[in-house]
Amino acid sequence: MRYFSEKHIGLFLLCITILTSTFGQEKTSALNQDEELGKVSWYRDYDEALKLAKEQDKSVLILFQEVPGCATCRNYGHNVLSHPLMTEVIENLFIPLVIYNNKGKKDKLILQKFKEPSWNNPVVRIINTQEKDIVKRLASDYSAIGLYKAMENALKAEKKSIPDFMKLLGEELTSYKTGNIKETYFKMYCFWTGEKHLGSADGVLSTEAGFIGHNEVVKVRYDSKTLDKKYLLKYAAEADFFPIANNDSYKVSDKDKSYYLQHTDYKYIPMTELQRTKINSALGKRQSPRKYLSPQQIAWLNDLKKSSAKREILYNKNVTEAWAMMK
Repeated sequence: MRYFSEKHIGLFLLCITILTSTFGQEKTSALNQDEELGKVSWYRDYDEALKLAKEQDKSVLILFQEVPGCATCRNYGHNVLSHPLMTEVIENLFIPLVIYNNKGKKDKLILQKFKEPSWNNPVVRIINTQEKDIVKRLASDYSAIGLYKAMENALKAEKKSIPDFMKLLGEELTSYKTGNIKETYFKMYCFWTGEKHLGSADGVLSTEAGFIGHNEVVKVRYDSKTLDKKYLLKYAAEADFFPIANNDSYKVSDKDKSYYLQHTDYKYIPMTELQRTKINSALGKRQSPRKYLSPQQIAWLNDLKKSSAKREILYNKNVTEAWAMMK
């Protein structure tokens, strides 16, 4: 793993500032910006954002935000705009633009254009290149799933495809929001095969290899609203996996969980729990799992092939913390 000193980071940020000034593309730096902006790198000029949207055939996602702002504004930056995959969706599928609602000058003109109030809590609008709202203005909803749904609906309205990595983000956000997560255990002849088979089922959020007594088992966490328990039992039985009660003797087998992923370069990539589950399953079935990765994750994976430097295993760490280490 390569680490950089504060001096190197400072020089990097200075170069970014010079480049953006030179080419007239003022953009915030996710490495050094107000907490209300989260980890998204935002454009600051409305006309520039609209021009880029036309060139790249994208919509403009406008965040009207108070900076520095109240607790609601700060929490929105931390809880909604800092999740790595949320950042990837915003930066890769939209043109992100932030308008400060408490600054004046150019920002004030855009506030007036869209009739947005000053000194207000976060508001998100997604507009097309004709400067019209694609979806309903997002206000008074400061949840991650609220922003996700707005982006998903905007892409559908524009007849754009939803990438698989974004779908996985939506599944995780929805499951944790609704609280429909259930847990069960299956015994089997081989928990490597168990994780491979069970992890591919729609609605399964995570799998984990372990033991109950002398039995190899897989612990499964799933969204009971998406995946009916009866179907899960039938799906497991097709592979000769059968339910087993946890008698408090369950022990995870760290060297065996995500077995297929652990033996590839994917283990060096930060990822969410659901990404790990689907990627391990795909590798076990000898299928390409790249569709489950975001553009940044794919870029990191490609870089691994160009360098022999020692890397740190990151797939099983907290995704936000591991992402920051890579950045």
